[in-house]
Amino acid sequence: SDREDKYMSHAIDDTIEHAEVTRLLAENSSGMNFDHLPDDVIFVAKQCILDWLGVTIAGASDPLVQILRDSARADGGDPHATLVGVAERGSIRQAALINGAAGHALDYDDVLRPLGGHPTAPIMPAVLALAEREGLDGGALLTAFVAGLETEARVGLFVGGGDYEAGWHATATVGTFGAAAGSARSMGLDADQTATALGIAATQAAGLKSMFGTMCKPLHAGKASENGLLAADLASRGFTSRADALECFQGFGYTQSDFVSPAAALEDLGALFFATQTQFKYHAACYGTHSPIEAARKARLNPGFNRNGVSKVELKVHPRCMSVCNIQEPETGLEVKFSLRHTAALSLSDAPTGDMNLYSVETATDPDYVALRRKVAVSGDPNLTRNGSEIIVHQTDGTVIREVADLTIPSSDYGDTWSRLQDKFCAVATPVVGDAKMETILRMVGDLENQGDLSALMAACVPS
Repeated sequence: SDREDKYMSHAIDDTIEHAEVTRLLAENSSGMNFDHLPDDVIFVAKQCILDWLGVTIAGASDPLVQILRDSARADGGDPHATLVGVAERGSIRQAALINGAAGHALDYDDVLRPLGGHPTAPIMPAVLALAEREGLDGGALLTAFVAGLETEARVGLFVGGGDYEAGWHATATVGTFGAAAGSARSMGLDADQTATALGIAATQAAGLKSMFGTMCKPLHAGKASENGLLAADLASRGFTSRADALECFQGFGYTQSDFVSPAAALEDLGALFFATQTQFKYHAACYGTHSPIEAARKARLNPGFNRNGVSKVELKVHPRCMSVCNIQEPETGLEVKFSLRHTAALSLSDAPTGDMNLYSVETATDPDYVALRRKVAVSGDPNLTRNGSEIIVHQTDGTVIREVADLTIPSSDYGDTWSRLQDKFCAVATPVVGDAKMETILRMVGDLENQGDLSALMAACVPS
């Protein structure tokens, strides 16, 4: 068929014929060793874990998570793993499902461009549950997490975004491979077993973008985590699958995308790490508002800025944002999350945009915020990147402040990133676990590679 010919020609033209993508990714993840991980990769991995713990603790009270917990209680099971944010335990697969959904319930978790989705939510619940059951140390947890993230990123590059355009949710589909690879590394599976696990993951991978706005979107992350864990467990027990599930005819690549790139998936394998491209959400609003919020933050920090002297604000964004998050006169907290004008006004006012409680009716109708947002004029600029923005603040004294922000490129200032993630973590987690446990988590995650046991960390991740 034309589709088969197109798929096969891309696969052959892009790299060597019959590229063993699944096998090579399995070899890379199964052979990953903590001592060989670059320092910046380890540091970013700890950032991912801290961020995930915070949003999972906060997301554990979401109604969709409560439903999953009720279902797990009805099923029963051995309590091997912590349900983060609540004083309950479950089986490792229950924990992977529930913690995975909780971590994505607020849609406040990290993002990774090569994946085209949220990297940590599918991986971390699976490897953490296994670490608890098997008594693994912090170094082993970090290694398994990185193995999962790197596999996930490369599978995302393999399908090249065609899956997302077709209506698949990459966090759900591609995320299953990350969970499988991370789980396989946690269990010490060899390359052959890991390739089998990736095959078992491939045949389970699912999740529809049409479900966005329902409880199914967070469920996607939970199912990816649970299914990936199951894939590794079954592979360890001798379950069979294809060892070329990514690249074979009618395999994952063929069914997910009209274009696949083995070369992109295998580029500098073992030497190039994608973890450092992870980006974090510091604002509890639509991601389309984040670059403008950052540009406004820069303007606010300019020595010449005077909030009371603002006369007009020009805000330029990529045109695609205009139809996503450009509610002109928000009246509810949810509408504020999707209002470029209002979130820019919040940032110019030094409001805590990372605080979930900020997005309320009171904020939407606050006279000071409303007055400032009505001075903001939003326009589309096709010359900006998809995650770029420009803000021009005009003041009554004639001062003009121009700032730009582009979230396409992750920050390399890891000290600043860690500080901001700590602030975010404190804001979302402290109301649930309290000050003492919050400080314990910050300390232990910051020194995770030296933690010989994770029981104290997990004890701090639940309410007293």
